[in-house]
Amino acid sequence: MRRVALHLGLLLTCAVILLPILWVVRTSFLPEPLSYSPELMPAATLDNYVALFTSTRYGQSYLNSLIVALGSVVVALPFAAMTGYAFARFKTGGRTGRFAVLATQMLPPVAIVLPAFALLRTVGLTNSLTGLIIVYAAVNLPFLIWILMGFFEGIPVDLEWAAQTDGATAWGAFWRIVLPVSLPGIAAAGVLGFILTWNEFLFALVLSGPQTATVPVALASLQTSNGVQIAKVSAGVVLAVLPLVIASRFIQRFIVQGLTFGSVK
Repeated sequence: MRRVALHLGLLLTCAVILLPILWVVRTSFLPEPLSYSPELMPAATLDNYVALFTSTRYGQSYLNSLIVALGSVVVALPFAAMTGYAFARFKTGGRTGRFAVLATQMLPPVAIVLPAFALLRTVGLTNSLTGLIIVYAAVNLPFLIWILMGFFEGIPVDLEWAAQTDGATAWGAFWRIVLPVSLPGIAAAGVLGFILTWNEFLFALVLSGPQTATVPVALASLQTSNGVQIAKVSAGVVLAVLPLVIASRFIQRFIVQGLTFGSVK
């Protein structure tokens, strides 16, 4: 009886988690007039997906999000790796330095977006993907540093000492020993940074224009004077989560290893 109750509880939990997702997928295939219908599947059409790419800028926004998310991760990861390694191995800045890095994540985004806009306007990078990449890399950098610092602390320092005994410099030990060993952690940090950038709305809303808008901004623009086009929004949401699902699926092993790497010494 206890086992049956446990399985029923698990099934109920799965239903609570999956039902909203499945309902969004179902709504994305319904015609707009039937999008609020309580029936399970009164009709089916691909018009919502077609309309996203023919009557809106969703396709361009999708490409913009990919470029900005990947670009910000590529820019931020090298700095995060070097800074996290310095904090983990050389205790650079001490606890004050570590706390200062973490404290920057406590600032509300609305307190950063206007100064960021002013800086980008000064250098002529407003309404540009380059400006978005720079801003997102800077905003995500403290988070990535903190994550990678835990990964580097989990790597035995004896490996670096052995490399230096064989003639490697501190930089050589970091490049040839530490980085290859910490690839799972770096991959996990990269995926998390990609997800943070992909889902972010406020910075993209303020710093981008019609040609440089990202997916969250494009989805918000589907709200018209006649109300929210819920079927198109559902189709856009389904497409928006695909890169996250695919990325997590292909590097799932690295994410699991990476997230647990820094906790075991």
